Amino acid sequence: MATEQAMEPWQKLNDKVVLVTGASSGLGRDFCIDLAKAGCYIIAVARRLDRLNSLCHKINSMWPSTVELYRAVPIEFDVTVECHIVDVAVQKAWNAFGHIDCLINNAGVRGSVKSSLKLSSEEWDHVFKTNLTSCWLVSKYVSKRMCDAKIKGSIINISSIAGLNRGQWHGTAAYASSKAGLNMLTKVMAMELGEHKIRVNSISPGLFKSEITDELMQKKWLNDVLKKVVPLGTFGTSDPALTSIIRYLIHDSSEYVTGNNFIIDAGATLPGVPIYSSL
Repeated sequence: MATEQAMEPWQKLNDKVVLVTGASSGLGRDFCIDLAKAGCYIIAVARRLDRLNSLCHKINSMWPSTVELYRAVPIEFDVTVECHIVDVAVQKAWNAFGHIDCLINNAGVRGSVKSSLKLSSEEWDHVFKTNLTSCWLVSKYVSKRMCDAKIKGSIINISSIAGLNRGQWHGTAAYASSKAGLNMLTKVMAMELGEHKIRVNSISPGLFKSEITDELMQKKWLNDVLKKVVPLGTFGTSDPALTSIIRYLIHDSSEYVTGNNFIIDAGATLPGVPIYSSL
């Protein structure tokens, strides 16, 4: 165990305070539970308070009541609200444990799967507000406070292979565009916040089991075709494929890593033409 800890020091993140948006279900929930096991304090943010309360109860039950009153706190919050409300919510999150070491922008929606010719402006705006604008606003207000407190923090944006050159699917104009924008926002903010020793990186998962992909992954054609097209022939689960890279990006071992987009997709976006005769 000691050798493992020496080789991978990010397995322990004792007392790091992490804010996770979209924490009530799916990948966000998985991240919260895993990071709590690593020793983090968790600020779980989402719209569904009942699910947040259930998550925080689960995390707090992992720790003896004699240690601390709580290790995780829920904050009910819709990331698509106006900027001044985001600022107030971030202040509430900051006050929960007195500071924030890491922000994980995980909240996201796939939106309506429609041709760009049939997509409404309201549908487009909803996807962009959730997947891109909210990431900018929450990052803005968290990083401002990190700067003032001189915290060498980490911001992790959960993007998607849909935002990459080879990740587009029909009917995902808004989703793919918002994730491509998130990748560029990551790079620009990494440049701007570097002088404050705040790192900004993104992760582009392929198909992972989560609430947003659950319906899609039930389709037989997807399993029949993509499992043969994807080089590793499998879909991902959040632990350890995503949780391990998130732990690393929170830990001080990644102090020299910023402006990167980590592609975790079993090779799905590698260049090359699938051999359709093998399908």
